[in-house]
Amino acid sequence: MAANTISILKPSVNNLTVRIFIRAAGLEFEEVDVWGKKSTPEFLAKDPADLTPLLEETGLPKGSLWESCAIMAYLCDKHGLDRLYPTDPGQRAMINSAMFYLIGTLYPLLARATYPTLGFPQYPGEVGSSEADAELKAHAQNDATAALARPLEAYRTFFLDGKRFIGGDQPSIADIRLAASLEFLNAIDYEFPTWARDYMSAMESALGAAYSEPAADVRGYVASTKAPVA
Repeated sequence: MAANTISILKPSVNNLTVRIFIRAAGLEFEEVDVWGKKSTPEFLAKDPADLTPLLEETGLPKGSLWESCAIMAYLCDKHGLDRLYPTDPGQRAMINSAMFYLIGTLYPLLARATYPTLGFPQYPGEVGSSEADAELKAHAQNDATAALARPLEAYRTFFLDGKRFIGGDQPSIADIRLAASLEFLNAIDYEFPTWARDYMSAMESALGAAYSEPAADVRGYVASTKAPVA
């Protein structure tokens, strides 16, 4: 087994985050595609949350770890990847804040805006997973799409603030998390602000194949959801 084993779902931007990171970091890895293979007793024994990406490694207290930001932070600390996750307390606080803001605010809106088009199940308690009629569900999706502008502007004015990346001159793990997540907005033909398009292009240019190779799986899935039904 490779030093790091990552169980993944290729269409997922949460999984894409770690797939980009581990390539950009130059770490040895083995990807295991668990599409259609989750929720088994064997998988739940090591991942009771039934989530991907899932890192399996002997250095972990329980042998496994899920949540993309936690996986990236752990591997950066273990392998001394300060260029991706700086050890300066102030700089690290900004990286953490950018990631937590994405998880807590931006991504829930992004999921409500894109999951109906992508064919992904929405979370319990959401309008999209309820018995509401199609009109109300569409209204909720449109509201979420419109609400994306505010957190995106917060990234531009606060976290980027004239810099090329959140990490400064080079991408950080917060940049990887943000750029990967924004890939899903192509499913709804979202009208990206110019800075966001430029930012995503800069990320792919900076990381090269480490970004574009795994991103091709997400982009292919997104394209398939937009293809006309014969």
